[in-house]
Amino acid sequence: MRSPMRPLLVALGAASLALPAAAELRADEALAARSVAATCANCHGTDGRSRTAIKSLAGQPAERILQSIADYRSGAQPSTIMAQILRGYSDEQLRLAAHWFAAQPARPAGAR
Repeated sequence: MRSPMRPLLVALGAASLALPAAAELRADEALAARSVAATCANCHGTDGRSRTAIKSLAGQPAERILQSIADYRSGAQPSTIMAQILRGYSDEQLRLAAHWFAAQPARPAGAR
């Protein structure tokens, strides 16, 4: 059974291709994006760089992150808790966070 949200999330993902990277977000958007992204740190690591088996988000294309979000929400990607966590965020918050993570380096400067 397809989720009624699926077409909206696919459209959101497609629209995100035309949006600026997090580095180009307005100051208020960048602050909101960082705030939402910070709530992901417990599982996905500081600035999206996981130190565990959980997927790192830093440096991943925003489109890929948004597609994963859509898959978790629709049930296409099974999860233990992600689908529940995502219910607490608006589509706009998730879009901002995805673009913020995409703009983060996969590793901090100078790390090996």
